[in-house]
This record gives sequence, C-alpha cells and structure tokens, in this order.
Amino acid sequence: MRNIFVGTMFLMMAVACQNEAEKATEPVVAGESTKNPPPVEFADQKYIDMGKKAWSQFASGDIDGWATNFADNAIYRWSSGDSLAGKAAILKYWKDRRMKVIDSLVFTDDIWLPVTVNQPQGRENKGTWLLHWQKVNATYKNKARLTFWVHTDMHFNNENQIDEIIQYIDRAPINAALGRK
Repeated sequence: MRNIFVGTMFLMMAVACQNEAEKATEPVVAGESTKNPPPVEFADQKYIDMGKKAWSQFASGDIDGWATNFADNAIYRWSSGDSLAGKAAILKYWKDRRMKVIDSLVFTDDIWLPVTVNQPQGRENKGTWLLHWQKVNATYKNKARLTFWVHTDMHFNNENQIDEIIQYIDRAPINAALGRK
C-alpha cells in the first residue's frame, strides 16, 4: 500500500512539474500582464493634454507661456541637425521667429501618441515621450502662405517638463516662402 501511495505521489509531482514547464513556455497574449514591462507602452492621457495646451500657446503667439513647459536644460533639435540648448536659447529663438517672421499659425489634423520607453531601442531616452503629427498653416510677415506637415517628439523629465524636443520638418518649402535659398 505504501508503495502505491509513494508511486502516486511521484506521478502527481511529475505531472505538476510538467504543467509548470508548459506554462513557462506559453506565449504572452496582448493585454496580459508580464513580470517585465514591455520595451514601449502607452503613457498617460495627461501628456496629450499638456501637449495640446503647449502647442495652443505657441500658435496663439504666447511664447512665454509655451516656454514654461520646458526644463531649464532642454534641448530643441531639428531633423536637419540644427539644435538649441537651454530654455533661454529656445525662448529667444522662438520669440524672435514667432514675432518677427511668422504672422499667424493654425494647426489642424493633429495626432497625439503618448508612450513610455522602458527599454530604449536606439539612442532615445528612457521615459515618457509624446509623439505628435500636425498640419501647419503658416502665414509669414511677407504675406507668403504655406501648408506643411510636421512631426514633433517631446520627452518629459520626472517633473513633467519637456527636456528634449525633436522636430522633423522639411525646411526647404519654408525657406522658399521666405525668399531664402
């Protein structure tokens, strides 16, 4: 009797171990939680709200209000390789450009995507990014009008301030509208 009991216990343990091994190799289904966070996941809606407010300030010409969204050590980069370092430099550049070169801006057809990068895939920083696409309708002080698309990536620091912006834009049509080569 004892041998049957020991044999049954051994068989039950073997089956239990086999089931555990099968569970460990089952694929993860979208929506199920895992022990490790995914490389990238959706971030909070509040970042969309923050982005919409910031770009509304920018479009209206409230560059001082727009600049309050930036960390003091923020970096503003363009896809062309140009950049500005520091909130003061960003504020000065855009205040001059918005007030002296651009008469009006209207943003339409915007798309917002907040993501948290847990494991960088390349050179991007970990943390929260707000990806943003929009159509820009610009009227310049010389009365030239231009419509173009722009894509902007904003990284937020732990204080929910923008510490990096990367803007992807084709500046050739802008320069042509301004009479520049």
